[in-house]
Amino acid sequence: MKSRQAPLIQVSGLTAAYGDEVILEHLDFSVYSGEIFVILGGSGCGKSTLLKHLIGLYKPAAGQVLIDGVDLHAAEGDLRLHLLRTLGVMYQQGALFGSLTLLENLCLPLEELSELPEAARRLVATMNLALVGLADHPHRYPAELSGGMRKRAAIARALVLGPRILFLDEPSAGLDPVTSAEMDNLILRLAASLGVTCVLVSHELPSIFAIADRVIMLDRNSRGIIATGAPQQLRHSDNRTVAQFFSRGAPD
Repeated sequence: MKSRQAPLIQVSGLTAAYGDEVILEHLDFSVYSGEIFVILGGSGCGKSTLLKHLIGLYKPAAGQVLIDGVDLHAAEGDLRLHLLRTLGVMYQQGALFGSLTLLENLCLPLEELSELPEAARRLVATMNLALVGLADHPHRYPAELSGGMRKRAAIARALVLGPRILFLDEPSAGLDPVTSAEMDNLILRLAASLGVTCVLVSHELPSIFAIADRVIMLDRNSRGIIATGAPQQLRHSDNRTVAQFFSRGAPD
């Protein structure tokens, strides 16, 4: 049973816009410590836009994103840096530096954002590669890896500073069914072993049913949330659009 104490992430009245174009409006939801929480919806509904607001890249047109009760976008100086250090992000394409080996990719944030000596940085990087099953490949370059391996390396880099919240943008996108299932198992294992809270953007229903504790479903037409809950429960939603969406990928 997941904690239902004060939420780790609290989104209140969030409106996201590009200039005069409103993408999302009046969003309210919470994420609790230890959850695997999924943001889903059809193309163009604002999933990636919402993620960028949650990690501090975009500032809301209105509303708040609270991390442990602190407004991420109002925080300044050392407080903002502290909040950002609690967040780890795996981008959809990995965003690894192609000219650096996996070990060097993981050492880079440690070099920039920690005071660890070089030997300790290499040890931490090596340990995180081992966490995602890449211990045998520290000196390989991203271009030498499969798509699934690059995604795992990106997760290792996202974890290297010890975040409390791990954001994952489409971790299963573009993967074959076997590799996708392996990614699901990795996320479940990391959440359990590290105690990290996971927030995913995904539209891969088999993965959502396999790992999600709760989801929110965004809708392009309403520019808001049309469903919240556990995936199995949403199969029986009174909203026909929601029920059909979840029934398509429900396990037998």
